[in-house]
Formats: sequence, C-alpha cells, structure tokens
Amino acid sequence: MLTLDKVYHAAYVLKECARKTDLIAAPLLSADGGLYLKTENLQVTGSFKLRGAYYKISQLSDEEKSRGIVACSAGNHAQGVALAASKKNIASTICMPDSAPVMKVESTKRLGANVELVNGAYDDAHDRAVQLVNETGATFIHPYDDDYVIAGQATIGLEILDQLEDVENVIVPIGGGGLISGIAFAIKSLKPSVKIFGVQAAGAPSMFNSFKNHQRESLASVSTFADGIAVKNPGETTFEIISRYVDDIVCVSEDEIAAAILALIEKQKLIAEGAGAVSVAAAMFRKLPIDSQKTVCIISGGNIDVNILSRVITRGLVMTGRNVNLTIELIDKPGQLQEVSEIIARCGANVVSVYYDRGDTNMAITSCFLKLALETKDSEQIQLIKDKLTESGFKIVTERV
Repeated sequence: MLTLDKVYHAAYVLKECARKTDLIAAPLLSADGGLYLKTENLQVTGSFKLRGAYYKISQLSDEEKSRGIVACSAGNHAQGVALAASKKNIASTICMPDSAPVMKVESTKRLGANVELVNGAYDDAHDRAVQLVNETGATFIHPYDDDYVIAGQATIGLEILDQLEDVENVIVPIGGGGLISGIAFAIKSLKPSVKIFGVQAAGAPSMFNSFKNHQRESLASVSTFADGIAVKNPGETTFEIISRYVDDIVCVSEDEIAAAILALIEKQKLIAEGAGAVSVAAAMFRKLPIDSQKTVCIISGGNIDVNILSRVITRGLVMTGRNVNLTIELIDKPGQLQEVSEIIARCGANVVSVYYDRGDTNMAITSCFLKLALETKDSEQIQLIKDKLTESGFKIVTERV
C-alpha cells in the first residue's frame, strides 16, 4: 500500500541520485501571474521518472536483482531504469516503441541498458516486456502502476510543499498516472486544501475518459507528439488514487502544447518535451479555474528530439500569430508589389519570402497571385495587415500556416 512513511522513505533514498529540482516563478506565462514551474526537466536524466524507477529498484531483494530487470517505456522511464540499474550493477532490458525519439533510445543505451525496439505504441512495448519477464524470470519495473514507483514520484509533492507553503493548485501531466497519483497522494495527505489538476493530450485521453466516466477505459489508439503521455491503458492502481485525490482532469490540443513549449523557451529559457509542457498549456489557455492563484505547473521532462523541436517551434509560432502565409490577388502591373510591401512595412511585419504565381487556372488572365510568408508579432497584427490591404483594394484569397 502507498503510505506517507513510504513516501518519506523514498525521499531519503533518492538523496543518493536525484536532485531537488528548483521551483521558479513564471509570471510571464499567464496574464494573471501566480504561476510557478517545478522543473523536473532539469532532473538527472531530464525527467521525473528517475525518482520512481530508482526507489523501486532500490527495494528489490538480492535474488530479484540477480535475475535482472525488464521495463517498458517511451523513453523517460527507460533512462531512469537504466541509470538506476547501472548504479546497482543490475542487468536491464528496456522495451521501447519504435516511434520513441532517437535521443531517448540512444540515451538509454548509453546508460547501460539493452534496448529492444517494439513495433507500435507504448502499450505494445509493455506487452513485449511482460513476455520477456515470463520467459526469463526477470523483475518487471512498471513505469507507473506500482506503489514503490508512485512513492518515488510522490517526493515531488513533498518538495513543492516545502518550497511554496501557500501553494493553492498543482497542475500535473498524465500518461499512465504515476506522477499525478504520487503528487496528489502526498499533497492531499498533508494539505487537503490544495487543488490537484491533471492534463492529458487530446489525442491520448485515456485517464481523462476514465476519470469522467468513473471507470477505467482503454483507447484503441493514441495520436500525439507528446510521446511521454501517449498511453492507451490507464493504470489500475493509479486510477483508484486519481479518483480519490484528483480534483479534475482536462485535455489540451497539439497546437496548445506547441505554443506552451515555445513560451517556455522564449519566456523562461527552458526546454520541455510535449508531455512536460501540457501543464503550462492548460494554464496558458485557461483550461482550469486558477485565476490569480498560486499554481505550480509540473514540467515533467525535457527530453525532446531536436528535429521534433524545430517543427514544434514552427507550430508554436503559427499558433501564437507569429508566422502567416498570405495569398493576394493582384492585377499584373508594375508597382503592385511595392504598394503591398509598404503596407506590410507600415504595420511592422517582416516579409521572409515572395512568390508570383501567374499560372493558376482560377485567376483572370491579367491577374496573378502574390504569395507572401510573413513574420508577425501576434494575431492582432495579422488582422491589421489584412485590414489595411483590404482597405487599399487588395483581395486576400487565402490565409494559411
């Protein structure tokens, strides 16, 4: 059973390997202020997962250690298990979905684990890990549905109460539910007045559905770039704890997650992966009733592939009105481009590419399409540009990202 004694013991054990991550104010991330970030993206291995993995492995018997360990993970739990196993001189095999970011796979290998890539999503990797356990007799280190793992994650709750005594809300990413289960249990046990909110990606709402319908529900598939929380089957133990201690769960879109990652980079100089940024996305886009209250967002991880990061930044720029493509119908005569450019310049935007299209069959013979890519400040500036162009007699055909 999960107990406070077990959580406090986990905090003692974790002094060997995990750091007490900073809690930093982030007033620029919401109009009302009051936001704080618990920076688990700066944890050893770049994720909170080390806490639960290390504590679980530290409690294994000598016999269990001798048989080796097996785990399944989309990446962060894998690195936590690999590091913990290496420190304890235990052989480890990690089953990872073949869609896991290359960076996470390679990092897991560097930490000493044997990695087996499995076709499909996290849950397919889980099935393969269970098969290996049955074949080899190794000990399975579950990423979330285990009391010792949950107790390890719960140490974050103890740290939050120590770092911000008057905290009013805590927003936590949810995949299988181990992180929010631990945090909710620890905080609600010590300070019941604090609200605990969970956040899932809209493309992987397994715990959201389960929580709202008061029964565990699995998904046929998941679709989100937030691979750390792309879980089809919510945990049994975690669902029970969440049902008892969590106040509400909401979902955020892919665009909202991308915008949150971009905001963390620009305003806080922090890198978060998709799963790690969903808590900030929920706060930024007002998904929860937290106005002006002291609210902690858990940044659960920062292990994002640089190729994905570049795409996410582009999506975030579009989402926040920083990039836009306009197609304008012109009469094909001298001076038109100059006039359009002057209007855009007066509005304060920057043209980054220009393309003349004279061959579109949808236009008049004497016309052309002017396709512009612009860097803008926000959505209001985009609307200003469109209004000024229209006032000057130009016809905007399309606006796209």
